[in-house]
Amino acid sequence: MDIQIQPTPNPNALKFILDKPVKNEGNSSYKSPMDCGDNNLALTLFTVRGVDQLHFYDNVITITKFGYEDWESMEPTIMDYINSEYPKHDPNYFDPDPEAERRANLSPELKEIEAILDKTIRPGLQGDGGDIQTISFEDNILLVQYQGACGTCPSSTTGTLEAIKAILRDEYNPDIDVYIAPSY
Repeated sequence: MDIQIQPTPNPNALKFILDKPVKNEGNSSYKSPMDCGDNNLALTLFTVRGVDQLHFYDNVITITKFGYEDWESMEPTIMDYINSEYPKHDPNYFDPDPEAERRANLSPELKEIEAILDKTIRPGLQGDGGDIQTISFEDNILLVQYQGACGTCPSSTTGTLEAIKAILRDEYNPDIDVYIAPSY
């Protein structure tokens, strides 16, 4: 199998791009082995020393590491595990989708904001192994939370956040302001 390794804006996250799909529909983010459900490939990758989070999307596995470990020591093991576990991996695996339920219960304003983020911001974030979730919108203040590699990326609080504000001010409301909610 051909696997290309590509950096992301987050120095603690790398994209492992396969020539085969890892997730046929949607995406999956895992913060711990307990989140992996039936995804044994993800569960195996969590056994690599230093792995903090995983994000599966299309043919990409983005791995975020803890700062104490270096990529040079992790990459060979990650590559070995992907090659050995992929033949048993089903890219149609089922992950419960709490995001669909969350979105169904959003206010009309948040649904409109989510639609703008879907077409403008999310493709880039997901391409780098992350995502964004709206938390609340009140008095023209939008509270968001980053997911996956975006959660620990230095640019998420500067350039990325400013781009999100500019797009939402242009396409939704010129008075909107956007803040990042702490993740726990």
